[in-house]
Order: sequence, then structure tokens, then C-alpha cells
Amino acid sequence: MIIIKSPQEIEKMRASCEIAVDVMNVLESMLEPGVRASELDRQAAAIIRDKGARSAFKGYRGYPANICVSVNEEVVHGIPRDKKLEEGDIVSIDVGVEFCGYFGDMARTYKIGNVNGEKARLVEVTRLALSDAVEMARPERRLYDISHAIESRAVSNGFSVVRDYVGHGIGARLHEAPQIPNFGKPGTGPRLKPGMTFAVEAMINMGSSDVRTMPDGWTVVTEDMRPSAHFEDTIVVTAEGPEVLTCQRRKKR
Repeated sequence: MIIIKSPQEIEKMRASCEIAVDVMNVLESMLEPGVRASELDRQAAAIIRDKGARSAFKGYRGYPANICVSVNEEVVHGIPRDKKLEEGDIVSIDVGVEFCGYFGDMARTYKIGNVNGEKARLVEVTRLALSDAVEMARPERRLYDISHAIESRAVSNGFSVVRDYVGHGIGARLHEAPQIPNFGKPGTGPRLKPGMTFAVEAMINMGSSDVRTMPDGWTVVTEDMRPSAHFEDTIVVTAEGPEVLTCQRRKKR
């Protein structure tokens, strides 16, 4: 069952999402060759603590860090370790926050230093795929219109979508119904209604859609070890259309 949120619940979600955005903005400003993923995690922890919130990820099913940092062929759930980011990397940062009992969840993929060619195009296509998907979150639409928008943008640009991991409902729990895959048949699935809240995720690979989990039990990588990109926003369906609760209101790199 998809939970319809009250205006009061949406306001609580908005507060948690604003904290997630604050975290992401600071981490974005730190990104340069030589920074360690573990430094990003420590900074995120400090901001979340200072805001009176908590990380949605740390301790979740045993996850050991405050954020996820996935580099190059790492798709999602990368554990932020001491390895330095390097010129030419792409890095996906996933931030989840719980504040006053409600959750916000977002992800962005950034280019480190000079990144061009197919890697840069992958990042831009994935960003646009998320935008396409969010645009579908309207009361006259159905759930898999969101999924199909991601798939269409990826496939039309020669990329593949991750099929083993999905977006999701969100609210008083980090993961609620429904699951929102990166592929689907348009015009199918539950009809969207105002008050539905989703964490919409675009996860797109340069090569094959196949992925596998590393021995750490968390980090998911592409089977062919080619790059992957990930963008995510927490949104609410309104009568006027989608509202992005994790909107960064400034130019991204």
C-alpha cells in the first residue's frame, strides 16, 4: 500500500530533506583530487549531528558509515574509506537523513577534476533521466511512467539501467512501498495521487546492466567494471505536479 502523507507529514519530510541538501552542498564544495571519502563521511556526520538529526544509513542493516560514496564502477552503497579521489573519477554521494521521525534521501554524481568523453556524458544523461522521471510524478500518471522515463533516456543514449536496485516510497520509514525500478511499461502501475512521496533514483551504467556485490557485503559494482552514475531526489506528488524536496537551488558541477 502506498501511504498518502498529510500536509503536516510533508512538512516534517521537508525539514529532513533540507538537512540532506545542506550536507550535500558542503560535501560538493569539498570535492577535488586528493580528498578522501572518509573525510566526506566525517563532515557529513558532523553536520547531521549539529542539526539535531541522524544519519538514515548508519546502522541500517549494519551499514557502517553515515553516507554512501561510490566511485567509478561502484554503483551504490559504497563504503567511504580512506582512498583518495583522483583526477578523472566520477563519484556518487548518497545522503539520507532522519529528523523528527521523517526521512529525506538524495544522491548526486560529481566529476572530479577534468572528466570528459563518455564518462561525462553518462553523468549528464543520468541527471537528465532523473529529471525526466520526476516530471512524470503527476496525478494523471501511473507509477511505471516514472520508471519508463529513466529507461528511455538511458537506452536512447546507448546506456543501460540498473535492474537489481530500485527507488522507493519514503516517509516515516526510509524505505516504504512502492518499489520504483529503473525500467517499466508506461501507463501501468498504481495511479499517482497527491500526497504520495517517493525517493526516485536513476541508476545508469555505461556498459552492461549486470551488477554484483563486493566481499564487504555492501559496495555494488558493475559486472563489467565500467562506470555507473546515480542521481536521486525525494519528491512529493501534488495536484499541480511534482515538488522536489531535495532541490539544490544552485548550479551543480
